Amino acid sequence: MLFTLINKYAPNNAKNDILSGMTVALALVPEAVAFALLAGVGPLVGLYAAFTIGIVTSIIGGRPGMISGATGAIAVVIGTLVAQHGVEYLFAAVIMTGLIQITFGVFKMGKFIRLVPHPVFLGFVNGLAMVIFISQIKQFKVGDDWITGSPLMVMLVIIAATMVIIHFLPRFSKTIPSTLVAIVVGSVSVIWMGLDTRTVGDIASIKGGLPIFHIPDVGGLTWEMIEIVFPYAIVMALVGLIESLLTLNLIDDLTQTVGKPNKEAVAQGVANTVTGLFGGMGGCAMVGQSLINIKSGGRGRLSGIVAAMTLLMFILFLSEYIEMIPIAVLIGVMFMVVIGTFEWCTVRLFGKVPLPDIITGISVAVITVLTDNLALAVIIGVIMSALTFAWESSSKIHADKSINENGSTTYMLNGLLFFGSKESFQKIFSPADDTNDVYIDFNNSKVMDHSAIQAIDKLAEKYKQSGKTLHLQHLSAECRLLLKTAKDLVEVNVLEDPSYHVADNKLA
Repeated sequence: MLFTLINKYAPNNAKNDILSGMTVALALVPEAVAFALLAGVGPLVGLYAAFTIGIVTSIIGGRPGMISGATGAIAVVIGTLVAQHGVEYLFAAVIMTGLIQITFGVFKMGKFIRLVPHPVFLGFVNGLAMVIFISQIKQFKVGDDWITGSPLMVMLVIIAATMVIIHFLPRFSKTIPSTLVAIVVGSVSVIWMGLDTRTVGDIASIKGGLPIFHIPDVGGLTWEMIEIVFPYAIVMALVGLIESLLTLNLIDDLTQTVGKPNKEAVAQGVANTVTGLFGGMGGCAMVGQSLINIKSGGRGRLSGIVAAMTLLMFILFLSEYIEMIPIAVLIGVMFMVVIGTFEWCTVRLFGKVPLPDIITGISVAVITVLTDNLALAVIIGVIMSALTFAWESSSKIHADKSINENGSTTYMLNGLLFFGSKESFQKIFSPADDTNDVYIDFNNSKVMDHSAIQAIDKLAEKYKQSGKTLHLQHLSAECRLLLKTAKDLVEVNVLEDPSYHVADNKLA
């Protein structure tokens, strides 16, 4: 069975996938433990989530090379649920989260993530880099006290050495991922020299058994239970999908390939359903670990499968060795992820792109840092971009007025007609001065929403009261469909109308 699975999913660069998967597994341990503690559950709840979600999404997901597991965004959401109702209700919420995400993917709603504007995407990436950086800075504290003196110097030296290996080793050899070499060399060196520094074992023990199938003990499927878990499930589903699909876009850009967002949404849902039944805390795509995987050479599904299976081996058999890895080595790895994640080109964008785009990007990054909620930041960024677009488009609608060969008034409309431009649209026309037949040519325009219909309806009524007839030309099929409410007031000329299509599922 194992060999069949490997043969099916092993790509041409199987060696790189295997090595990068092992590297990712080492980086998964402290993060999964930390997120579990943040959520108020045991370390194994986070580790089981990292294993089950990682293995499922790697096998059936829509983005080979992307790593999923327990994440901080989910941990922040579920903390209150665990504190108030206990871990069993968490498992029920995770299962419901998965079902919601499956529905999202089945109805092919994943394509809408491609509507996220580029300034929002840049803000998301830069904010994420800062969140990862800040999370590593917290590792310099023990309890409420900052590490100082010799222990601090030892940590800084280990971090610097780790970063130097990761940066310079690829210039000499790419046979083995530099991140894996840095972790092994750093850990062996610390142990050999007997340096006193914090290790993974100082955070928590990761030893455990196989995850066991378990129906959440919440008193059955009752309305009271649904009222408790459904609000958390909705938030978890949206947070997980937004973070996962944006990570998918990021990996697409890095690898110059195209993932399948709808398939990934279904995979995330199946993974969360499974992890809820096997004692996991839920999760989604992990940007930091995905970047480690890609930068270490991982491209295929095998890298994620190896990462998940290696993590399970750590839990079952190798926990005492993994717990020896110095925290400083993993900090160095994540610092390199921060450097590689941050879009340094954004610094050069000032003065070269519109100011609203810069404000939106900065806002998304700042909200991400302040709230540690990537989904909220992205939603606010999309709203800001939409309002900016609406404001700018509302002032750009205009028309070229002329008299055609029949002596009728013709308005060649330019720009989008929607809720933001309806007032400007009304001011273009002068019913009292126009001829008895008035034509509006929509060849360079488009009717976008119900507000646009009402604007046309209102204009048609004005011409009707003046004893004149309004004709609309070159409307798209969708526009003609929208204008059914105005059929008694306007005459629509459908000749030579272009065909437009609002949505396309091919990319999804």
